[in-house]
Amino acid sequence: MKERDLIFFRPLWRRVAVTVICVLWSIVEWVTQNPFWGIVSAGLAGYCYWALFVNFDDSESRDP
Repeated sequence: MKERDLIFFRPLWRRVAVTVICVLWSIVEWVTQNPFWGIVSAGLAGYCYWALFVNFDDSESRDP
């Protein structure tokens, strides 16, 4: 991630909010029977989880 991304996503609530929005979008698409957009939004939710929780290192962006 770029430095501006690290700064924006430093608060945990922002990372959770973005991921939850993507999951909710995926649920809406599957319920309304749009499998293409359901797959796209599920992939985006998975990427958000990976990038914002698994691979996110906020120790660099914190002030000492």
